[in-house]
Amino acid sequence: MFEALYYQDRLQVINPRGDVGVVTLWTPPGLIANKLRNWGIDLQADSARIAVLGNLYGNGLAEMLINLLYNPQIGHLLILGRDLAGSRQELLNFFTLGVEPNHYLGRAMFRIIGTEKHLDGSVLPEDFQGRPLAVRDLSMWRDEEAAERIRDYFATLPVQQSPLLPRVRRALQQVQVQWYPSHPGAHSVLRRTPLEAWQEVIFLLLRFGQRRQLRKGERLELHNCKVIVEEPVVESEAVLARWGFSLAALQSYQQTILDGTPSAEQPYTYGNRLRGYFQAEGVTIDALAQAVHHLQEDEESRRAYISLWDSRRDILPGVRGHPCLVTLFFRKWAGCLTLTATFRSHNALDGWLRNCYGLMAIQQSVAEQVGMPVGSLTLISHSLSIDPQGEGLSRAQAIAAAKKSADRVDPETGKLSLRTDPHGEFVITIDREAGELVVQHLWQGQLLHEYRGRSSENIEKQLARDCALSEISHALYLGRELARWQMKLQGQPLREE
Repeated sequence: MFEALYYQDRLQVINPRGDVGVVTLWTPPGLIANKLRNWGIDLQADSARIAVLGNLYGNGLAEMLINLLYNPQIGHLLILGRDLAGSRQELLNFFTLGVEPNHYLGRAMFRIIGTEKHLDGSVLPEDFQGRPLAVRDLSMWRDEEAAERIRDYFATLPVQQSPLLPRVRRALQQVQVQWYPSHPGAHSVLRRTPLEAWQEVIFLLLRFGQRRQLRKGERLELHNCKVIVEEPVVESEAVLARWGFSLAALQSYQQTILDGTPSAEQPYTYGNRLRGYFQAEGVTIDALAQAVHHLQEDEESRRAYISLWDSRRDILPGVRGHPCLVTLFFRKWAGCLTLTATFRSHNALDGWLRNCYGLMAIQQSVAEQVGMPVGSLTLISHSLSIDPQGEGLSRAQAIAAAKKSADRVDPETGKLSLRTDPHGEFVITIDREAGELVVQHLWQGQLLHEYRGRSSENIEKQLARDCALSEISHALYLGRELARWQMKLQGQPLREE
């Protein structure tokens, strides 16, 4: 008798004593069952060869294989349905090509050869040795000859046998990943103060950073991480000390980064690269002074761009001492002077906040000279990493563990406050006459756009299309509210949250 260990509620059982399993991929099993019935295929509960029909989406392959091991009476797999995510090929390759050891999310796993599908090892091709299982791909079931092919398939099936094989019970393993999946270049942080931003950077590094083996040793790394500090202001000595930073040391660094004097002990300093390193026709260039000049001449200038990287030297083999900070871009935005800085490589634990404070001094100096208030500060790190050896990892884990919420945390008091969405806010009502949900998109009390739809799903698709929200917590909250208001539109009692 067929008995599922996984997804029992999602499978359509026809004859529990049958020996054929039908894999419908992304096509609803009920639709395939109707087609089979119209084509004259036996679907009677006491006589059909088909035991069960079920989907196979991009996931679920391992669960299906475990179900097959537990039901050795299934001797035939028939693939019918539409493949939208490669699951058909993954299933075929599992039985025809097998698997190979591979690393996935930092852990040892098995990859189905010819695909990017990974399995945890709870079920492997060799588990089916001695368990005859014939797999037939008839997934092109929509053409004119499909009915004939499928009728022929069932008509030529060998006589059903009752295999004297034991059930094999397996269970999926929970893979303890070293990092969580993400797009390697899509990490962005928007926080109010430097310390808040730094804490979020460490959290993201621990959750999504990948372990990379460099010449200097192993690093936990994020790629092209972008951090925006809305209010680049100096934080209190007590708050900084709580996280192991000295305000006096940071202020000393702020003075040093503006000093263009070359260092006799170091191959370079940022201050020297900015103000006393590059020359043109024998004249030393103070790049910060030139940036100020451009902005004084034209406050909308986009020429206030500084490179600290010297391709005549820094890119050559054998040369030691390369600047990590490589570009600065000053730009007037919303009446304020913003600064975007690019780092080639960046030490997240000890260097990031120190560099942020140094950039704040540069931004403040230029802003004062051009007569603009200070705006946001953006740091883009091509390679942002920590050394996971020694105490670095445990320190980073302690910093990340301190994050209890996605809400804004006051660094002085520790109190939580709602993190507002820079894209605006939303007000939900209903139009009973039209039978629609109405969502108004507001910015500082002004109506920007009105969304209408008969279901929350329709509204959600419109909001996603327009990129109307930017905060995950905001999107989750709005989704709950839409569901509640749809209940009210349908005349159901409105749940109180």
